[in-house]
Amino acid sequence: MSRPGLKDASQDHGAELLPDAFRENAQVSAEDEDQEDSTQPLWQRLAEQRVGTGGLQRAMGWIILALALALGGFQLYIGITFDMDARQQRLVHLLLVLTLIFLTVPAAKSAWGRSVPLLALDALLVLAAVAATVYPIVNAAELARRAGAYETTDWVLGIVLIVLLLEATRRTVGWFMSVLVLAFMFYAWAGPWFPGAFNHRGATIERLSAYVYLGNDGILGMTLGVVVTFVFIFVLFGALLQKTGGGNFCIGLAFVLTGRYPGGPAKGAVVGSAMMGSISGTALGNVATTGPFTIPMMKKVGYNKEEAAGVEAAASTGGQILPPIMGAGAFLIAERTGIPYAEIVLVSIIPALMYFGTVYLFVDIKARKRGMSSIPKDQLPVFKEVMKGGWHFLAPLVLLIVLLLQYVPPGRAGLYATAALFVVAMLRSMSRLSLRDIGEVFVIAARNTLPVSAACAIAGIIVGVVGLTGLGLVISDVLVSAFAGSLLLTLIMVALASLILGVGLPVTASYVVLIILAGPALQELGLAVIVTHLIVYWFSQDSNVTPPVALAAFVAAGIANSSPMRSAFHAWIFAKGLYFIPLMFAYSALLLTGTPWEVTVATVTGCVALVGAAVAIEGYLLRPAGVWQRIVLAVAALLALVAPEWTGWTESLFGVTVASDVFLWVGTLVILAFVVWQVLAQRISPVVVTPMEEREGAEPEEARRAAAEAAASPQPEPGTGSATAGREDERGS
Repeated sequence: MSRPGLKDASQDHGAELLPDAFRENAQVSAEDEDQEDSTQPLWQRLAEQRVGTGGLQRAMGWIILALALALGGFQLYIGITFDMDARQQRLVHLLLVLTLIFLTVPAAKSAWGRSVPLLALDALLVLAAVAATVYPIVNAAELARRAGAYETTDWVLGIVLIVLLLEATRRTVGWFMSVLVLAFMFYAWAGPWFPGAFNHRGATIERLSAYVYLGNDGILGMTLGVVVTFVFIFVLFGALLQKTGGGNFCIGLAFVLTGRYPGGPAKGAVVGSAMMGSISGTALGNVATTGPFTIPMMKKVGYNKEEAAGVEAAASTGGQILPPIMGAGAFLIAERTGIPYAEIVLVSIIPALMYFGTVYLFVDIKARKRGMSSIPKDQLPVFKEVMKGGWHFLAPLVLLIVLLLQYVPPGRAGLYATAALFVVAMLRSMSRLSLRDIGEVFVIAARNTLPVSAACAIAGIIVGVVGLTGLGLVISDVLVSAFAGSLLLTLIMVALASLILGVGLPVTASYVVLIILAGPALQELGLAVIVTHLIVYWFSQDSNVTPPVALAAFVAAGIANSSPMRSAFHAWIFAKGLYFIPLMFAYSALLLTGTPWEVTVATVTGCVALVGAAVAIEGYLLRPAGVWQRIVLAVAALLALVAPEWTGWTESLFGVTVASDVFLWVGTLVILAFVVWQVLAQRISPVVVTPMEEREGAEPEEARRAAAEAAASPQPEPGTGSATAGREDERGS
């Protein structure tokens, strides 16, 4: 996402749903982060970032708008008519995406990367993209007739498209993904040189190029097809909701529900990000939409700026696992498994709510530990006014949920919901869009789609290499053999692999790589298909919040003006549910894989285990917890989370068979006993925490840190000024 994305969150549409204090805070944040002329349309601001100011900027701006409208119009056309071959759909989509990337994303951050000579080079890349994508469309019949007997032109254009995708991915996602793809291609070529189980006969450059270019499992395969068929329409829906003021409605409603409690802004961020994220399906867009409102308010009541950024990043990340729209990966799960998307939505509801409950608990503990205040009543939104101004946004959401639960194809359901949202928005003056606003909706949607499409297209190369070499089965056998069939050790290894891949891959790409490499091993250990895919999908979310590269946390840090690494660390703490809850998928009926009683038990004991884990990490619930109490709680949480593993360990170590339910209930009851003790102890001998603003001589950490930084930095001479500039690195979901 480009820097103007921060401005998008404080547009006029829906602003009346928020009190003045909220809008003032958001405006200050936006002005601190973005000094560009917001009177220009978004497409002109993007052009200015690419070529600077001048006559060329205006021409480039109109080209960007035309391409965005073409991409959006094409997607709407195929969504309405279905009147085009799937392969041709993907080729046209890829052509428009590559063209937009080379014209809007500079080759480098420096001025050199935005120079005219580089623009001329990018124009040549666009021409190469036209040749590589139009060729299979024009010669479709001939290619089908001689399938497998590829000619020189076929594999040469395949090389051209691969190079274009490597560069486009480097610009939008980062160098890591491009290097990873090159590593897979090297493995496919150098197979005879690899030892042991990894040895294979190898593939020539000609064969590899033609296979990933024209084959069914390569660049034009299912991974890109999901973006074309499903993802774009929901990205457009999110852009329309953002532009019409639906984000402000979600924020206002969230603060109505949570603002009067201690640490209310952080809790509002959790609830607001849950509501907005569940329908935007992108963590980074969620941060940019809700963060300018929630982060300043969190800082105001006592959270330091790194914590505020961490809360927003962790909460926004949860939007990709919360129905009804769960990000591009959820649509990939449906396509890869053949399981209807509605069923994936149904089984994901309880775990997603548990995740947000965990984040909410962490921020509540911090608020109580520090004696944070709530938001003053006169600064809170009024429920009646919020609902009066934004109730119409609920209609498209209800329609979307009903259609998905009725097993209407997700693309068609998203199309109907988008049309309904546009109609209801245009019926009310507060959300009515001008022609410029409509143009910006398409530009926002196109901009947010670029990294997702690039990542999914190039991920098709990895899928092709794995299919060509059989690498997935090899890694599956290695994992199962290395860990002697231990499910827990295999899960830990998959989580570590996700952590490593998350350094450079966005969520969707990380999921694709992990599922084709580690998915077979998990299924071989007895996990159901949907359980395997959701475990990998949840683990893949950590790329948004885990240092050293945590994209959602970095975007939030830009809004909070905080340290990106410290913000990422706090986001990682708040998002611990991403690791704990997938364990329940493997060891319980949480994904509705058992009887109603088993699902109830899994939900209740899982929630209790998450409370125990949170208190063990923070050392506080209603009053401080001692070191030994935290150790006991950590062990009890582990007993409840992976109870079946304890049965195996007792058999191996002591030759005694103990039912897994025993470990499950022992761990659960220990945590419940601690909670009851905390409640009773607080009633008998309350621990009173002095509110932060009332502590005599206390200086907020924010002020102390700012003072220290000011003292350490050289003071500017009178009459001079300074400006900070940053650029969000939108790498997609």
